[in-house]
Amino acid sequence: MHKRIYLLLLTACLGIVSVPTPTYSQALLPYTPKQDPQSLEDTSKSLLRQAAGLVQFQQYEQAIPRVALATQLSPNSNDAWFFLGTLYVQTQKYQKGIDALQQAKLIKPQDPDILFMLGSAYFQKGEHQKAIDTIQSGLKIKPDNNSALFDLGNAYYKLNKYPDAIAQYQKAVNKDPKFWPAINNIGLVNYEKGDVNGAIQNWQRAIAIDPKAAEPLLAVAVALFTQGKQAEAYTTAEKAIVLDSRYANIQYLKDNLWGDKLLNDTRKLIQTPRVKDFITKAPSRG
Repeated sequence: MHKRIYLLLLTACLGIVSVPTPTYSQALLPYTPKQDPQSLEDTSKSLLRQAAGLVQFQQYEQAIPRVALATQLSPNSNDAWFFLGTLYVQTQKYQKGIDALQQAKLIKPQDPDILFMLGSAYFQKGEHQKAIDTIQSGLKIKPDNNSALFDLGNAYYKLNKYPDAIAQYQKAVNKDPKFWPAINNIGLVNYEKGDVNGAIQNWQRAIAIDPKAAEPLLAVAVALFTQGKQAEAYTTAEKAIVLDSRYANIQYLKDNLWGDKLLNDTRKLIQTPRVKDFITKAPSRG
């Protein structure tokens, strides 16, 4: 989900980053602008450009006060509010993000990117029905957005509306057959519904698209372990952990929408002496 937000954050920077690079060592000093509208507008744009430069170096916390000041100087700029809202969501300040994105929506209610980002913010905050309603509004305007379809599927999944979730994931895959995260999440749904073989098939499809995707590899390992195929499960799990050691962390898996059944079975696998020892010795990657 964070990669998705980061891409939207970069979208917010488009058209801003072509200006000279700011001096990043300077603190943001109090500024008293001239009161004519053009001066305020110019100062706002300068602050947004500085913030866009900081975002390129993932210095989100330093970017926020600049963008916040830009919204005060140009309160009718939907770009500034969208940028601020996306920064807040990226830094997990979800309610502040929602408030800023609502301001952007008031200014430009039919902008699908604003609606998609607002839906993502609701999702991150755990307000899944609001996420569904907001993303659907955006899809009415821009129906071919794969990432939004994926986010919509995730919101349905969190509400245990499995057929609706699969339908949205499948729409995303139909538009882009190589969009493996949607295929992976169909596997997550399969597993929670008790269709282990179907889950394995979808995870293997995802791996075929991206052999370095750690998530479906570990999921396959867990499924194999439950089927009693321990040797294959161990080697597959070790491959996944080498690719990205974060997937050995249960909370990280939960954050990535792994359901209760899959999490319970994952705990059993990673607590086996062999995998537990491997996790301890494995280099930290991801």
